[in-house]
Amino acid sequence: FQVRPRRPRGLHRPPPPPAMASPAVSPDSSSHEGLSSVNSAPACSPTSDSENLSPDELELLAKLEEQNRLLEADSKSMRSMNGSRRNSGSSLVSSSSASSNLSHLEEDTWILWGRIVNEWDEWRKKKEKLLKELIRKGIPHHFRAIVWQLLCSATDMPVKNQYSELLKMSSPCEKLIRRDIARTYPEHEFFKGQDSLGQEVLFNVMKAYSLVDREVGYCQGSAFIVGLLLMQMPEEEAFCVFVRLMQEYRLRELFKPSMAELGLCIYQFEYLLQEQLPELNIHFRSQSFLTSMYASSWFLTLFLTTFPLPVATRVFDIFMYEGLEIVFRVGVALLQFNQAELVQLDMEGMSQYFQKVIPHQFDSCPDKLILKAFQVKYNPKKMKSRLEKEYAAIKNKEMEEQIEIKRLRTENRLLKQRIETLEKVS
Repeated sequence: FQVRPRRPRGLHRPPPPPAMASPAVSPDSSSHEGLSSVNSAPACSPTSDSENLSPDELELLAKLEEQNRLLEADSKSMRSMNGSRRNSGSSLVSSSSASSNLSHLEEDTWILWGRIVNEWDEWRKKKEKLLKELIRKGIPHHFRAIVWQLLCSATDMPVKNQYSELLKMSSPCEKLIRRDIARTYPEHEFFKGQDSLGQEVLFNVMKAYSLVDREVGYCQGSAFIVGLLLMQMPEEEAFCVFVRLMQEYRLRELFKPSMAELGLCIYQFEYLLQEQLPELNIHFRSQSFLTSMYASSWFLTLFLTTFPLPVATRVFDIFMYEGLEIVFRVGVALLQFNQAELVQLDMEGMSQYFQKVIPHQFDSCPDKLILKAFQVKYNPKKMKSRLEKEYAAIKNKEMEEQIEIKRLRTENRLLKQRIETLEKVS
């Protein structure tokens, strides 16, 4: 991939690089123009490995943080001007100055990510820590399509050549897919209307996947992930990325009909809750507020049905590089932020709180959530080895008990039949 960076002008998005597929629509198109092209971040860095970077790399990160600070300040001043009929000269000068500084920093980001894409193998092998830091800060919108494909190694997949043929076939899941299409991002312009381009290409990708993976077929929730991909890239590329995510990111196990992997994720999350938020865990139990009631959608849709797209896409950036761990981290961080309020509520109150309050807490500063998420204690080894074994043992015991119950019921039925036969004889 050869990307030739072009100089962005002010707060306007630069045109996409020649070698990169143009996205269908921006997921954060409803937000401030500058915020959608480059991530917003406070002065604090949402990372955990900064101390291991070289002075040059730290300087680069500092530049990006300054850019994010200017973006946030400029966004606020623009909102102030739009919401007021009279604007003072000083606010206009301030906004103009911020925009000027922002344009230079925006160009730095454009050039940097162009270099990353063109030198991808080197960055993955030799500059992995810096790449991780940059992804945690947010991938600029115009680079997401190609960076996501590179991150999951979906740029040259044989299955892409099958896509057009798959669309000519019929799938047993078509009615289910059609039923759910209208419920996927119903407020987003790209997916509005029964005959919209968004609904058409979303149906195509979901149908094609149901044919290449007949065991999974179609699972409700997966359309939100595909919908996000389609906001960034053409349907053939979105299909390849989705196939890779299902194969390599635990998603296929999550979406299998048995949903056994979802049960494991809920069990692992409950462990983190019990370990790090014991008071809240006790309150949840006292109110019979089950973890699956609020966390299932976090794992199945990667927060795409929880947060507005600008925030959810930041989480998705990290998921593409670090996997499902970010869902656990963000989930615990959310509960940490809201523990004081949640322990005061009953089950109905908590349900309403999760639906109406939590989704919009980080609209203006998603980095606050990302920073908190990477402060959560998380032991990958314990989560995988110990908890997976514990959960497997529990499920095996449950299965054995079910088999025993079934055996006893059969035995009881046979005894009853014998008694009835003996009574008739006598």
